Amino acid sequence: MFDPSKIRAITLDLDDTLWPVAPTIAGAERAMQDWLGERAPRTAALLAHMPQRMALRDAVVAQTPECAHDMSALRRNIIALALAQSEEPDHWCEPAFEVFYAARQKVTLYEDAQPALARLAARFPLLALTNGNADVHLVGLGAYFCGSVGAHTRGQPKPHRAIFDAAAQHLACSNEEVLHVGDDARLDVVGAMAAGMQAVWLNRRGASWADGPEPHLTVQTLDALCDALGV
Repeated sequence: MFDPSKIRAITLDLDDTLWPVAPTIAGAERAMQDWLGERAPRTAALLAHMPQRMALRDAVVAQTPECAHDMSALRRNIIALALAQSEEPDHWCEPAFEVFYAARQKVTLYEDAQPALARLAARFPLLALTNGNADVHLVGLGAYFCGSVGAHTRGQPKPHRAIFDAAAQHLACSNEEVLHVGDDARLDVVGAMAAGMQAVWLNRRGASWADGPEPHLTVQTLDALCDALGV
């Protein structure tokens, strides 16, 4: 049962919770490929095709499994492998990644995101909890957050308990005092509940729940979450 009286802090997923991630990544891919196209055209062509890009990703994960949950390291290694396979200079790897990373931070927020963050942050400490490599400061939301915990810093992504435990420790709260908010039923909601947190499913598309015990609260907008919390 949803119990706002127990909540001392809130953790928030980022991608597809505060902004749609697919167009963000697509734009970053295009920016990187355009940049490489002028310097390493064979690499750019290789990375432009999804099946080849996924094959590169699989090869990198097989060679360096520790990178599987570190999106920045994974991306760098994919670029490096593509350059090697294309027999083009490896010194283009880091600047190409920097182009991608800068574009990856150019997000288009959902309309309710910034107003809701302002309402929530006025009452609770907010912590970003993400499997991705978005940076709340670079996307322009840093003022609302007291910090960030990511899969790349913990070595384990959501839904593993370790990342939720790390978030609670960062907030100096018990898990039971933390509310986690996210769009992904399994990674966010099931993971948070298994870690002993209250969980809110941000279900923008009105999907049906099919992942076991239901969330403590389901909302279609962040405004509705703020209303439920009385902020």
